[in-house]
Amino acid sequence: MKRGVVAGTPLTVALDTPSAQILADQASIINDLQFVMDCCKRLLTELAKPQEDRDGVVPQALWSSALVAYARCFSEDRRSGLAIDDVQNLPLQGAVMKFHTWVIGECDKLTAPPAGPYETATIGAALAPPGQKKRRVEGIAVFSTSRVLIDVIGVRQLGGLASELAKQTAQKAEKQQDAVLSDAQQLDLDSLYESPPLNTEPPGAGDAVT
Repeated sequence: MKRGVVAGTPLTVALDTPSAQILADQASIINDLQFVMDCCKRLLTELAKPQEDRDGVVPQALWSSALVAYARCFSEDRRSGLAIDDVQNLPLQGAVMKFHTWVIGECDKLTAPPAGPYETATIGAALAPPGQKKRRVEGIAVFSTSRVLIDVIGVRQLGGLASELAKQTAQKAEKQQDAVLSDAQQLDLDSLYESPPLNTEPPGAGDAVT
């Protein structure tokens, strides 16, 4: 929704005010949370399939992507990222904070390098059967630690948590748009009209396909 737009084709130029930066952060967070919801929705479809019909890569990719996108909303690098208070203020029942903390921890495990060589793999020595006369090491066995996917309930919880956070952030963004509009109306009009038009098309839109 654009504030203060009148009939006709408006000229859109970029804003780089502090209030605009906050709004951009909020819009980015909403996009990330929407992505989390989309991943969870698709993941529920995958988990509903019989085990033998699932592609093992797809559920893991969806869950990993959802974890990373959710945790990114709480990154300290974001000027206006989400905080613990945003989770605590949600109208949700149950161990919401405990689940949120667990999700962030799972993302940390996913993105951080292993703490040691045996965290993701175990190496074993394959020995000759104990009953054999000659005891010896016959080979080496390598066991990779498989990642355990969350269950359907957990996927629904993450999707619901992302949905409520997106609604809460959207309400803040609505108010922030008014602040951005007010700041923009105080800027020099000549400078604004001399600014290059903002490209509002998505990347690749209008590109020729050969």
